Amino acid sequence: MTKLIQGNKDVSDANLLSWQEDALNAFSNKMKDKEHLFPCIPATQSFSMGHLRYGFVGDPKNYQTSLELASLLKEFTINCKKYGKYTTLIIFFDTPKHLIESSNVEDFERLFWKQLNNLNELDEMDWPDHIPKDPSDHTWEYCFHGEQYFMYCATPKHEKRQSRHFPYMMMAITPRWVLQEFNKNEKYARKIKEQVRRRIDKYDDIPIHSALNSYGNEDNHEWKQYFLRDNDDTELPQCPFLKSLRNKEHRN
Repeated sequence: MTKLIQGNKDVSDANLLSWQEDALNAFSNKMKDKEHLFPCIPATQSFSMGHLRYGFVGDPKNYQTSLELASLLKEFTINCKKYGKYTTLIIFFDTPKHLIESSNVEDFERLFWKQLNNLNELDEMDWPDHIPKDPSDHTWEYCFHGEQYFMYCATPKHEKRQSRHFPYMMMAITPRWVLQEFNKNEKYARKIKEQVRRRIDKYDDIPIHSALNSYGNEDNHEWKQYFLRDNDDTELPQCPFLKSLRNKEHRN
């Protein structure tokens, strides 16, 4: 299925496959769990308000999956301001059992960056002029079809960091303008962020990752927050996306 759906409103007409229903139900249960509160309060609010959009793509190892993802993200980018001020695109990957059983968190990390690199290759629009192309710049963030996005990835292999665990590989893609809307009321945003950190402390079996920061801070690197490893604060020495940007720029 390569079309966006709006949660329960579209499910009855979507003719979902069994794994797609399972993924959607697992996500819904995670958002609605009153005993173990999901840390990201804006995400749970967006879910309850019906602002989220969902898409299903194939095996994260396959290039065809990148084509499906690019199509869904383009559709979302064009229409996202119609979906609500807290909208986010949730992408579920058809993650084979043998891939889960034979992989570790770092394997999924490579698949995640492979998908982002492929997305960039498939992007029909140029990288926005006002966003640096060097991910080490504190004002850099991922862009697609001219829109700035925060990326989040969850995998079946995350165990200690339950805030990054999901039965299928999953991405949550949030427009920067949504985050700016949330941060308009600085006092309220600061209060929510403090609550989020307290929830993470309870939700995860490992301390909050040191990479978690706020966009625009001089010591912030957005790319480091997209995929958090499970056992510790280790991270890649360099953003895997930098090479993709340079290659595309060279070809153009």
